[in-house]
Amino acid sequence: MTQSTGFYPVEEIRIVLIGKTGNGKSSSGNTILNRTAFDVRLSPQSVTSECQKARGTAAGIRVALIDTPGIYDTKYTEQEVVRKLRECISLSAPGPHVFLIVIKLGRFTQEEQKTIELLQMVFGDRAAAYSMVLFTHGEQLGNTTVEAFFSQSEKLRSLVERCDMRYHVLSNTVSDSCQVAELLTKISSMVQHNGGMYYTNAMFQAAERAIQERAEKIFYLNAEKKRQEEEKLKATIEASLLQEELQRLDEEYRRESREKAEKKNKFVKGLIVPSAEVGMLAGAAATACAGPVCAVVGAVVGGTIGALVGLLTPIAAKAVKKMCAVQ
Repeated sequence: MTQSTGFYPVEEIRIVLIGKTGNGKSSSGNTILNRTAFDVRLSPQSVTSECQKARGTAAGIRVALIDTPGIYDTKYTEQEVVRKLRECISLSAPGPHVFLIVIKLGRFTQEEQKTIELLQMVFGDRAAAYSMVLFTHGEQLGNTTVEAFFSQSEKLRSLVERCDMRYHVLSNTVSDSCQVAELLTKISSMVQHNGGMYYTNAMFQAAERAIQERAEKIFYLNAEKKRQEEEKLKATIEASLLQEELQRLDEEYRRESREKAEKKNKFVKGLIVPSAEVGMLAGAAATACAGPVCAVVGAVVGGTIGALVGLLTPIAAKAVKKMCAVQ
């Protein structure tokens, strides 16, 4: 697990919401946090255009949710795809504990299949051990079980099996705290099964180093402001409580420094790209355009540290765009 000192993230479960536009990623995030953390409104286009992060407590567990836009959407340019992927990685560094693959109950479309293939290509087969399918609009099941629902689609059933039969049903229109508690129980069980560790690869590690470097600079740029607040505390707080308040202030400055650094650092700007895997992974991304080969991209990429490196090159970004445009 991560440390809680320095500029490391606090002890929390990092959850990345992935899925097609309109499947309920943002609504699910709000349901989990029991507050309106992400913008949700009726719109023909994706409301979430940038990666967003929100923290809170769910079922007594500290969580951080990363809401991702539909990066596979063909309206985005190659540069936008690359930037959004970098942002997502930076916000979830040093790595997510779980990828929640959000699927709306209904027809499992080709577009959703492409989303899953992109997830495979970006993170590799190893990410499956850290993934869970989250079915939204659970109220639409009626008298049908979710097992009966996904058994009707070979591809959907295969996805659930690839996630080691980890799935959950969520209704974002029904107030029921038990459904969130059950979800967090399943996530906690998966994290425990994974040895308490999170998913990581070369790209998440590169992002974490960039965050640490940037956070330290931000922290020291605010050193004088912090010193002035410390002097005020020393003049107003009882001696018995002073040390605790000084520690709280230090932690607050470090947390704010990290939060700012996660949004803006050398990794997000594209100034850091581990080069060892670029050629191989760019080739893997380009190969994915062949259509049928998409089904085995995960296997190709799975033998490397992580597929995202290839996506951070212009050639690979174009390959992703082309793959996602196949109808």
